[in-house]
This record gives sequence, structure tokens and C-alpha cells, in this order.
Amino acid sequence: MKPALRLFSPLEKLRLSDRAERLPEYTGCSALWNEETAFQCAVHGDGAFPVRINAPPGVVPTVYRVGEVPCGLPCYPEPDRHDAEYLSTEPGLFPDVLFPLEDGTLTVGKRATLWVSLFVGPGAPAGPHPVTLSVGGEEARFTLTVVPVSLPEQALTVTQWFHTDCIASLHRVPVYSEAHWALLEKYMRCAAAHGINMLLTPVLTPALDTAVGGERPCTQLTEIEVLPDGGYAFDFSKLERWVRLARSCGIEKFEISHLFSQWGAKCAPNIYASVNGVRRRIFGWDTPSVSPAYTRFLGAFLPALRGELERLGVSSGNVMFHISDEPGEKDLETYRAAKAAAMPYLAGCTVRDALSSFALYESGTVEHPIVSNDHIAPFLARGVPDLWTYTCCGQCVDVSNRFLALPSWRNRILGAQMWLHGVTGFLHWGFNFWYTQYSLAVIDPFTTTDAGGAFPGGDAFSVYPGENGPLPSLRLKVFQSALFDHRALSLLESHIGREKTGALLGEGAQMTFSSYPRGASYILGLRERVDRALAESL
Repeated sequence: MKPALRLFSPLEKLRLSDRAERLPEYTGCSALWNEETAFQCAVHGDGAFPVRINAPPGVVPTVYRVGEVPCGLPCYPEPDRHDAEYLSTEPGLFPDVLFPLEDGTLTVGKRATLWVSLFVGPGAPAGPHPVTLSVGGEEARFTLTVVPVSLPEQALTVTQWFHTDCIASLHRVPVYSEAHWALLEKYMRCAAAHGINMLLTPVLTPALDTAVGGERPCTQLTEIEVLPDGGYAFDFSKLERWVRLARSCGIEKFEISHLFSQWGAKCAPNIYASVNGVRRRIFGWDTPSVSPAYTRFLGAFLPALRGELERLGVSSGNVMFHISDEPGEKDLETYRAAKAAAMPYLAGCTVRDALSSFALYESGTVEHPIVSNDHIAPFLARGVPDLWTYTCCGQCVDVSNRFLALPSWRNRILGAQMWLHGVTGFLHWGFNFWYTQYSLAVIDPFTTTDAGGAFPGGDAFSVYPGENGPLPSLRLKVFQSALFDHRALSLLESHIGREKTGALLGEGAQMTFSSYPRGASYILGLRERVDRALAESL
């Protein structure tokens, strides 16, 4: 017996407990050259069905089966830490992991969902074209309208923290073994394909989400030797391999790991070196950030690192340094002292840090802030230049985020918001954080999606560790579409000007990061208006 098919939007999440019939049918969209768009298909039936897809010339389709994952903490339980738009506030299963349908067969017990990605290559014929999805002989038709103009290169800088140690831990390979390097390449390619154009680079083991006194696996790319006279010798061979590998994957920008501990810059990172032929930890939680020994180390290390980056052809505009992540007002003195120790060796470099306090920026403590999207309003009101934004677990009410339990339109609206407000960069802390909070234990992200009950499900990662490499998430694909929206708006602005482009936002023309048109139909309609305007401007 043939299955029943129903097409629906990529901005919907169909849970097993939901009825597909409640979702609006979605039978067509437009897209530009060099853009990936998508639709979903609910398949009702019982059995194993062959899946076939026919797309127009120049359009590359990829079919995924949408897998559901358990979520023990869909939102924080406090009433003021979630809002009415969460799909559920109760633990349960949520659609997220995307399994490529590599053998062309879909096994259905009662219902399954397919995610169909359509990459529109340059030169694909303009105009409307049928895309036919066949499941078990039953066909569904989707109309893809190709707009014959290429998306520009992504001007927005995007980093999602790339956790090198987690890849080694989940795939059970030694850090920087050849097997690890092969996996790093796959994850870098996945990141680059989804709009990540700046890579967290562990020249030192990242001092991130580590319990005080604890350690994450050592992933420092720098080999260090303490010389008999107390000086240092540095071997950057692994860094050179890292940079060349990233470039081969399409990533040209590098985010240097933080120079001091998280949440206040009180200590040095955990750093290992060879001392009299014995490898041991020379700095860490027992090292005050402004200790003379660590300051001397920075005086040797940072000039050597900058020289190596220059030798590798990494321009200063493609490097970002950090002092410490998320300093608060209570950390003002320690952060300033730590920064003062490092800045003599970072002249001419861009130094950015994530923060939520406008007072820290106003005091001059952080010149280049990366501001959470729920605290960004005063920064925008003062016209802070070259402003970045970020999301993490705390951005849980009203604003855009990518939790499992949030609707996908809450994820995708961020692209239009960043264009409208002139944001120049975006940071998210978890491309693949597969540990519990504070890195105390390794998790299985297919069964634990909330870092052991610490963060709303999905906050800590956007990809899953497949048997041979990364598996994308539905949330990663939706965020990629947000970046495409940003690029399309920027392209249209270059054709018809900012004022006319902004007018196409309609009811969203005055939106903020917390107040904006709700629902999937707004974003889908906006893209159709932008694409039509681009077609008319040709």
C-alpha cells in the first residue's frame, strides 16, 4: 500500500505526538544561486519505501530522515525564564538530527519525516521548476523558483565554538592523531558549509566551561619547551597544519582561544610544556592571571604566535583575540589587570569578549563587545560600532534562539534582525559541546541534549557525532537559512538601497531583538518579497 505524503515548511517542527494535518501545506519557494533551501515531508505508512527525487538541472537535492531526540530540560522551569512560544515545557522527544538517506530507502512504522535540501548551483535555469519527491511510488510536487543572481560572499563573521576535544572524546581517537585530523577536516567542512567562517583555534587549551580546579583534555596546538634560562621555545607545527586544513575547508578567519580563565579572568589557562624533558602542566587554576611568571610567558608567547600567523599569511583582519569570556561588573578589576598584562603584545589586534553589561563597555574595559541579544538594546541605542551579538542558554525569553523546544522561526528571524541593526558578527558557544556542564563527563548527544540537565536542550551543540563524521541538525540548517536571509537582504540593499530594502520588512521594519513579527509565515513571506525584488532589479 502506498504511503500518504504531506509537504510542509522547514520552519515547522513535527513531533511524533503532533498531527501533520495541522500544518499548512508548503508547496513552493524561491531561492538564489549558491543558496540552499528546503522543505519537509510527512510520510504516513507502514513498511520500507524507496525514495526518489527529481530536481531541475543545476539543483542538487539531499534527502534526510529527521530523527527525534530526547530532551529532559526543554526550558528552565522558572516562570520568568521561558515564554508561551515554546513547543513544550515538558520533557519529551523533539525532531532534530538529520540522517542522510544514503541507501534511498525509508522505513516507516507509522509516520516519518523527510527533510529535503535543495542547493541551487550557479547557472541553474531561472524560473519555476518542478521538484518531484517519490516515496514508495507516491509522488509529491514542490515548485522551486530560481532567481538568477548569486548570493554575495558572507560579510557577517560567524563563529560557533568548535570543540576539538569533544570530537576526540566522542569518536574515541587520540587528540591530534591522524584519525583525529581526518575527523577535524570533516567537522570543519560541515561548519564552513553552514556559514561558520571563523574557527575557534586552540593555540592553548580553551579555558571554557571547565570546573574550577578541573581540566578538559589538552588540545593546545602549541608545543612549548621551558629552556634552562627560564625562557621558552615554541613549536607551531600543529597550528600550521590547523590553518592549512581550515583554509582547505573554506575558513579563512581564526579566533584565538582565551588567554585567561572564564568568568572573571582570575587565572591562567591550563598550559603544558616540556621541562627538562618531562611534559607537565606549568600554568593553570593555581596561577593568578597577573602572576609575574604568566605575564613573562605571554611576553614570549604572543609575539611568537603573531609572528607565526604572519608567516602563514593570516592577516590581522582575519584574527580575533580574547581575554576572558563573560566578565561581569564584579570582575572589573581582575579583567582589567589581565587585559593590561596581555595588551602590550596585542597592539593592532582585534580583541573581543562576550559580555552583557553596558557599564563595562562604557568604562572602556571592553572596546569590542560581543553582546547577548537580550542585552543588546543599549548598545544599539548608543550606536556602538562594529557590534557583534551572541546567544547561549540565558537568552531564553522573547529573543531568537535555537533550543529544541523553540519553534524554528525563533531561530531564523535572527538573520533579518542582524541585517536591520547592522550587526557585523555572531558568536555561539556550542557547535559541538558534548560534555556535561563544566566538562565533568562525556555525554551521548543522541540521548542527552541538555548537557546533563544544565542547559535547555540543543543549546550546547548543532551537530551530532555520526559514525563517520558530523550529522547536521535541523536547527543548524534553519540557522544557515537565517544567514542566507542576511546575505539576500545585503544583496538587495546593494541594488536598490537600504531604505527601499528595509521597507520590504513590512511590519518588521521597526523590529528589535525582542519585539518582532511572530510566526513562520512572516519570514517565508519576507524572503519571497526580497527574491521578487531581486528578480525585478536584474
